[in-house]
Amino acid sequence: MLSKSKIKLIHSLNRKKDRDESGIFLVEGIKMVEETLRSDFNIVLLVCSTKFANQHPEIQFRVKEIIESDSESIQKASLLQNPQDVLAIVSQNLNIKPELNLQNELLLALDFIQDPGNLGTILRIADWFGIQTVICSENTVDVYNPKVVQASMGAIFRVKTWYTSLEAFITKTAIDETPVYGTFLEGKNIYNETLASNGIIVLGNEGNGISPEVARLVSHKIYIPSFSSEKSAESLNVAIAAAICCSEFRRR
Repeated sequence: MLSKSKIKLIHSLNRKKDRDESGIFLVEGIKMVEETLRSDFNIVLLVCSTKFANQHPEIQFRVKEIIESDSESIQKASLLQNPQDVLAIVSQNLNIKPELNLQNELLLALDFIQDPGNLGTILRIADWFGIQTVICSENTVDVYNPKVVQASMGAIFRVKTWYTSLEAFITKTAIDETPVYGTFLEGKNIYNETLASNGIIVLGNEGNGISPEVARLVSHKIYIPSFSSEKSAESLNVAIAAAICCSEFRRR
């Protein structure tokens, strides 16, 4: 039976303050919960239909608490418009600096990305192109926001995220002469530039781009040109720009 207190707890995870205080986050949907079960994240609570429980016997060994419930109760608890018959409360991985080898590794750095859908999609893109780490500025949207989790389509469990001062982080990488790329309207055509197999790709805020503090640390300014003969949009969505950049870097 799914109690009112458990429903209240689930609803509270829509708020960053409550996620931070409890150290847990919400995962919803069959695919996403299956991704969670395959990951090394600890599942504190699983709420599911009897059918899901029968189809996934491994939950007995992976989940601390299991509540089998009816669809109506799960829908009351869900934050989705079209909920499925399973959701999970999962322990957050601590914001620990990942081990990096910038001489051989390509990573993304996100400067004040605000839209949860964009962050989730960027994690999915990073996962697709084999980028294991995404560095986030401290004012970037919380990776455990339910909308980020859903948009990541499971990539949140495979791509490491670390929140820190981008200015301080990139300044330290300058010691090793790590190439730092950034997308700018006044940058050089990405399709004509020589691109390294390692380094940092900085992606800026949806409305304002890369902040001045971080922009001054970018060693290679690049630009994705438009091929439209008609008047086109002023800029690309940041997630689309991320996909194009990752594809071009990996293609070389």
